[in-house]
Amino acid sequence: MTPEQILSIPPRVLLQRQRERYFEDGFLLLERIVPDDWLAKLRAATQDLVERSRAVTKSDAVFDLEPDHTPQNPRLRRVSSPVDQHPAFWDYVAQSKIGDIVADLVGPDVKYHQSKLNFKWAKGGEEVKWHYDIPFWPHTNYSPLTVGTYLYDCEMDQGPVGFVPGSHRWPMPSQYDANGRWTGCLSERDVAAIDLSKAKYMVGPAGSVTIHNCRTLHGSPVNTSDRGRPLLLYVLTSADAFPYTPNPIPSARYGAAMIRGTAARYAQIDPQPCEVPPDWSHGYTSIFALQQQENAQASAAMM
Repeated sequence: MTPEQILSIPPRVLLQRQRERYFEDGFLLLERIVPDDWLAKLRAATQDLVERSRAVTKSDAVFDLEPDHTPQNPRLRRVSSPVDQHPAFWDYVAQSKIGDIVADLVGPDVKYHQSKLNFKWAKGGEEVKWHYDIPFWPHTNYSPLTVGTYLYDCEMDQGPVGFVPGSHRWPMPSQYDANGRWTGCLSERDVAAIDLSKAKYMVGPAGSVTIHNCRTLHGSPVNTSDRGRPLLLYVLTSADAFPYTPNPIPSARYGAAMIRGTAARYAQIDPQPCEVPPDWSHGYTSIFALQQQENAQASAAMM
């Protein structure tokens, strides 16, 4: 559906001006929209995963660890597909108002694509360099968006995500380097050509939700505070958006389940081209490892 078609449907949760702002800027911040009972469930589930990570000594398909992670001092960068690891994470996306909010932005038929729980641990949680999401998992159209939930307050020194307004309408630079190696981020030269002073950083209290389109340029700085910053992320799409490369973080349990509405019989095809990533069917760790070049050899082998 086009933005005009979506905006013609009465909203379920959002104000009309919020929907218009999303289509204009490419992102949206909704403060304190998650009720306390959901926050309590998500925090408890997150702590359960942190405790489980104490037994993990190296990154695997579920737990992506910072280099100095130890059983005594667990430091996670990501839990992949948390919906498969604890029922609270699926219940939240399927049963809370998140599905209705996304329906206000992609149309009434909403499909699950992937989820992850990103961490920025206190005193040095790693940056995420400037990048676009959609080249990681290209779809037949550009409806996919990412919903982020702040489980705790997030202030500027904790490394909040920042978005560049209007960047979802720009041509997307390559996320391969000059040698043809996938980096998962823009080159220094491409970043230097962007006025990052216009970036909007999503600071907000616990229970706030960020939403950004798959074409919106974004990144986040290092966490320099003494407080961690877990961020729960879901990629959801319109029903008529279909991936044409392997999903780097598939759900073994839920696949491409419908969150709202009904499955599509036809794909909507956007004529704008999209760069494709390496073949993720050979394995994937995380954007952190890619951007920090920890798996450069493995990434090159996938090309």
